[in-house]
Amino acid sequence: MLQHLRHAEITRRVRRAGATSVRDLAVQLGVSPSTIRRDLELLGRDGTLTRVRGGALASPDADVERPFAEVLGVDEQAKESVAAAAAAMVEDGEVLLLDIGTTTVRLARHLARRRVTVVTSSLAVLDVLRDDPVVEVLLLGGRLRRAYHSLVGMLTEEALRQVCADRLFLGAGGVRPDGQVTDTTVAEVPLKRAMITAARQVVLLVDRNKFPGTGALRVCGAEDIDMLVTNEGADPATLSVLTGAGVSVVTA
Repeated sequence: MLQHLRHAEITRRVRRAGATSVRDLAVQLGVSPSTIRRDLELLGRDGTLTRVRGGALASPDADVERPFAEVLGVDEQAKESVAAAAAAMVEDGEVLLLDIGTTTVRLARHLARRRVTVVTSSLAVLDVLRDDPVVEVLLLGGRLRRAYHSLVGMLTEEALRQVCADRLFLGAGGVRPDGQVTDTTVAEVPLKRAMITAARQVVLLVDRNKFPGTGALRVCGAEDIDMLVTNEGADPATLSVLTGAGVSVVTA
């Protein structure tokens, strides 16, 4: 593949996923990791992408809100393994808070016909469970965020003050090397913080591409997370920081 075509394909893949690794790009494009590193250095220099250790991030001006269906199809296998591992820890009778996001939608599918209560602001989760005769679903109210099939705002946060959940399954845009959890959307960050307050246990669901991922907005620190569920390939140094802060790490 010619260099300019390869650069265009790398840019497309990184912007679609938000973040990706040298290893993944090398496999996907059929070239050596050293070739990908040189490509990323050039794309980082001209501002097309943001170069980070081990891969690249979409530049902030490329971080537009993509349709939910498009995001759902990115890194499907990684998200599915994380969702399955999360579902395995759920016990019947629990009250579960499900954050918005494509991994929590997959988790909802694994919860079908389980004797649990699901509290969520995600219309995508609602779509999965609306006809389930066993799962009790409580939908939080709020302002509709159409592109991402979610409800946000003051009414959503106020409703969360009435919730006492056993577990929160939290999504995020990224996890920084120091263990800080970040996100990209101003409307979602206060809601995530309110969910953390409403739950007895906080379980962060992030696949390997979320290390460091994206997001300039701080959601919480490692001290606010009880458990992390991720998959093979997550940054070991960040996992070590999280473990040192008392976070239980589950690798799917």
